[in-house]
Amino acid sequence: MRTHTKMRNHYVALLIIGAAGSLVGCGGDDFANKRRPPTPLTLSGVIQDRGVTVSPNNRGAGPFLIAISNQTDEAQTVTVAGDSVEETVGPVQPQDTATIQVTLAPGSYEVRAGSPKAAAKQIPPAQLTVGPPRDSSSDELLLP
Repeated sequence: MRTHTKMRNHYVALLIIGAAGSLVGCGGDDFANKRRPPTPLTLSGVIQDRGVTVSPNNRGAGPFLIAISNQTDEAQTVTVAGDSVEETVGPVQPQDTATIQVTLAPGSYEVRAGSPKAAAKQIPPAQLTVGPPRDSSSDELLLP
């Protein structure tokens, strides 16, 4: 009977020590809660013979997903270019789409399309104006 009581006392002592140890690790104020970047915005674009169009073409700085559709008869290479950024995707086949993922700072950018076969034929680029940085996504629920 004594052995059984001693074993129970050991288990109780271990439970108390474990509970005390877990409480010691809780509640410090030294956690650095860094702000998350803004939620990526998806912009839609289309390449046509008369020019490249991106909509909306004026948003705040941050991450962007630019989904662009090629509605020409030639494969096109798509480039987003600005002061310190140049992202390219392609070739995008006729009637196909591509997505460029890029983080843009405030400034002006061009979204250009070009075909190596039709170098003499220039497609006018779209202008993209990026304003001040967008708000953090820290207060938004259900984000990955």
